[in-house]
Amino acid sequence: MDPCQVTVFGAGYVGLVTGACLAAVGHRVEVLDVDRSKLETLGRGEVPFHEPGLADVIDAAVAAGNLRFGHPDDMSECGEFVIVAVGTPPTTGGAADLRFARSVIDLVVRRAAAGTVVVMKSTVPPGTGTRLSHALASAGIEYASNPEFLREGSAVHDWFHADRIVLGGTAAAVERVTALYEGIDAPVVTCDIASAELIKYASNAFLATKISFANEIARLCDRLEADVDQVMHGVGLDPRIGPAFLNAGIGYGGSCFPKDTKALDYLSSVNGYDFHLLKAVIDVNSGQRLLPIMKLRSVLGDLTGKEIVVAGLTFKPHTDDTREAPAVEIIETLVADGAAVRGFDPVGRLTGVAGFEQVATLADALRGAHAVVVATEWREIASADWREMVATMVEPRLVFDGRNCVDGAAVRAAGGTYVGVGRR
Repeated sequence: MDPCQVTVFGAGYVGLVTGACLAAVGHRVEVLDVDRSKLETLGRGEVPFHEPGLADVIDAAVAAGNLRFGHPDDMSECGEFVIVAVGTPPTTGGAADLRFARSVIDLVVRRAAAGTVVVMKSTVPPGTGTRLSHALASAGIEYASNPEFLREGSAVHDWFHADRIVLGGTAAAVERVTALYEGIDAPVVTCDIASAELIKYASNAFLATKISFANEIARLCDRLEADVDQVMHGVGLDPRIGPAFLNAGIGYGGSCFPKDTKALDYLSSVNGYDFHLLKAVIDVNSGQRLLPIMKLRSVLGDLTGKEIVVAGLTFKPHTDDTREAPAVEIIETLVADGAAVRGFDPVGRLTGVAGFEQVATLADALRGAHAVVVATEWREIASADWREMVATMVEPRLVFDGRNCVDGAAVRAAGGTYVGVGRR
């Protein structure tokens, strides 16, 4: 298709990746955000978060004149397509907070020309888009639901190598948005708006279910002297199940799974349905974060004054995102128990936690420590020389491997105590 003018609201993971990748294929894109400090960062040619490959895509698109950044107050006009990629954080009750999405829609109604297509990439509860589309229709503006499935740490790759493109809306709106993905070899799933919205929630809920199921099997393995790695390998070879998301550990985190599972549970409740399975998934995940605390207390006793390391602060590798990361809750609990807590992460930074110190290297963190909790399976952590580093720790030299990524034999060879999740 010919290059289009695209306005993206939101310069977070989804908005910035979407805008940059559309600009990379020739569309003229303006990414808007209310955070002026973020806009200043982008203006200096820097990306405000860690996402492999994104800086290069942005630099090339800006150099070609296809990508620019601005504040909504400074917007001159909306593009032919308006992509909504703002946050929908959870309320205290678990519902999705739609204030930011609604404010964008209000602005579009006032500023966009008839014929504009609003593309909703923010994760919104089923039924939201249908209501918003009615408000937009009065201004001659079309609406399409286009949920995102980008993974932090591989978002640029995921954009150009999508496993599916989901579009909900009228045939005319869907046809126009489909053209934006020209050149991407992926199946296009077309449906009504509410179904498109539910596909996003159902996908994340199912992946979270696989994780919690693997963790329940790990708890059983601990009681039966079985090895969860071997069990899940055998299970994952079944093509009806697959190996993805079957790694046992201390649970899921990040900006999507915790938020979306709670939002779907809330949505079910307010619509008169008790989603028993999803409640169990959420409960299991919460319990997994207690495992290292329980083990530390059983081995070390009173944690007051004990030097404890948390290795890995982000919710997964290849991102600097610490939102809902298990490490954060573990650190806060250890500090409350009186431990002297320090941590290491190759990319992520954790600030604002009193009593916690972040150090530059894993070796520095482990030296003189009584115990370490491995909370993220960074390569820099998993492939470290654990035999050498455990030797610098002090008794009992406990290594709680919350991601089952460390060589337990190396830990034991150095006189340490190794504990995995569901590992014999």
